[in-house]
Amino acid sequence: MKPLNTVIIKLTLCLIIGIVLCHYFTVSLIVISYCLLALFALLGICSYVLNRTFKKTIWFGCIAYILMICLGIYTYQTHNQLNFKKHYTTLHSTDVKDTKLIRLKIRERLKSSTYYDKYVVELIAINKASVNGKCLLNISKDSLNAAYTIDDVLITSTNFKSLPFPINPNQFNYKAYLEKQYIYHQLSVSDHDILKLKSPETTVYGLSDQLRQTINKKLNYYNFKPEELAIINALLLGQRQDLSQDLQQNYVNAGAIHILAVSGLHVGIILLILSHFLKPLERFRNGTVLKVIILITLLWSFALIAGLSASVTRAVTMFSIVSVALHWKRATNIYNTLAISVFILLLFKPLFLFDVGFQMSYLAVLAIVSLQPLLYNIWKPKWKAIDYFWKILTVTIAAQFGVVPISLYYFHQFPGLFFISNLAIIPFLGLILGIGILVIVLALCNILPQFLATIYGFIISVMNDIIKWVANQELYVLKHISFDITHVIAFYSLIIASIFMFKKQHFKPISFFLIAILLVQGAYMHSAFKNSNEAFIILHKSRYSMIFQKLNSELKISHNLDSMSLSKDKIITNYSVGNFITSSTLDTLQSVYQFHDRTLLIIDSLGVYNVKRFEPDYVLLRNSPKLNMNRVIDSINPKYIIADGSNYTSYVKRWKQTCLKRKLPFHYTKEKGAFIIK
Repeated sequence: MKPLNTVIIKLTLCLIIGIVLCHYFTVSLIVISYCLLALFALLGICSYVLNRTFKKTIWFGCIAYILMICLGIYTYQTHNQLNFKKHYTTLHSTDVKDTKLIRLKIRERLKSSTYYDKYVVELIAINKASVNGKCLLNISKDSLNAAYTIDDVLITSTNFKSLPFPINPNQFNYKAYLEKQYIYHQLSVSDHDILKLKSPETTVYGLSDQLRQTINKKLNYYNFKPEELAIINALLLGQRQDLSQDLQQNYVNAGAIHILAVSGLHVGIILLILSHFLKPLERFRNGTVLKVIILITLLWSFALIAGLSASVTRAVTMFSIVSVALHWKRATNIYNTLAISVFILLLFKPLFLFDVGFQMSYLAVLAIVSLQPLLYNIWKPKWKAIDYFWKILTVTIAAQFGVVPISLYYFHQFPGLFFISNLAIIPFLGLILGIGILVIVLALCNILPQFLATIYGFIISVMNDIIKWVANQELYVLKHISFDITHVIAFYSLIIASIFMFKKQHFKPISFFLIAILLVQGAYMHSAFKNSNEAFIILHKSRYSMIFQKLNSELKISHNLDSMSLSKDKIITNYSVGNFITSSTLDTLQSVYQFHDRTLLIIDSLGVYNVKRFEPDYVLLRNSPKLNMNRVIDSINPKYIIADGSNYTSYVKRWKQTCLKRKLPFHYTKEKGAFIIK
């Protein structure tokens, strides 16, 4: 089988190319619409000519592929909410600080932070103007008030705020993450500033949320522990908001976080369970058709209950296609099935392409179907029990090969004992899911026996204990691995070349494998060359000061953090990983720094700056020094004034105003991010 020769895969790749092009380059919606019409006309003419002449030509295929690329661009643009006529950004300026009366509807509940309950909301109206679009809503936590539910309609009076951008180098870009979900601004209010209205209608999202709440209320009667209930919600209802940070990190370190994300593994097991129970329908006339309809209906009902997350949506889409193909008694080519599911999903949700879970899910499946048979054929046990666990082990290893490069790129760590946690849980996951579904159904009917609830809670606790034990073997959790996009491309080339060479040890596969090895070496050489530079960085750290001096792969850190704050801080780790730092040293803050031909003077709380015959290029103000800014400027004549996060905001505002009057550049790290000299 040569999967890349099939038409659907080529068309899907062209659609992906179009989406990627439009994501990084602006293309007018009107222009691409006319291009699509022209290409459709050309395709029709070409098809007519071919049918009349019976001659093969490459033009039909070329036009079809270009058409599919344009369709990808068109799909991206038509789903881009900034192009909607009534999008809220067209009706107001976010820079204007006047308060607005905003009516909105709760669409999704997110994981709460320390101080805020977070929601994704749909805007309904601003003042009296009808609008649409999504926003992030932050509501100050109040133990006296209950959380809002999906479809609640609220009115509040506030102003829009920009999303937080990464202040320090190599920090997670939460702003870019939200923008890929069409969220461009946030609202921050307290519960006292919100008026709840009666919702005029209930959507399917609201109904599924009500069902989840009902399930949780019923389960609360059976004395499940908070961690057990959180796992049940994640495992069966697709909701991970209630998972504690420690519990979630345990699953990450054990390489088993995919167990908590409702995905293809869960949907496949549920499909097998449902298919088994619905098998008697096949005895009746048209029973197979009825079975497929019921299966697809139940799968999508489960997807709705799980909140239609990206992972469950793609899994249900793929298995729906598999169910239909099996009904037609046709051999399902897994590559074609994957391509069709990707094609359908991206037509309706083009930004799924940039979702980490979407990428890892399909890469894992591709690796399993390509690599697992090769690994399994290495050894074929005679005993069925050993053979069963050997199959699971080879599937797990194959999946890890598929996701390791992209996992290192996004998360920079590798769980060395992933196979232990997977071998201990996956063989029993079908049983866990089956009992879980039974527990929920019986609880909803008020006939769940307490002993069954106790047994299921015990099973969940045992699973958590196994994961915790594996995660605590920190020696085998490889962290802080530097990995960039060139490494991702190079290592995937090496994996693909290795698979081809395993299958056929001819000249071409071996040549491809050797070229892939050269690509890996080139990736490391490129990273070394790219990071062979020097930089002087004044970072933003609330209440503290921190300075980085980078010399190629070495980093000198000057700071005034205490040992506890330093151990918890991620600024150093993020920068070191992102810039391939191999060694770092710690130092105290100095009064003067020299970087090539430029000089930095630090003025701290003592306010000492009057140094004779010394005119620094930069002045860093830290720890809120009490000084007259005009006098500082006249005395030492700096070219740039910088204030870091250790200063009082009121002081910074006063310094900023003075610098504006004197037309002197002023940089506040909280507003503009870290100050970098290269």
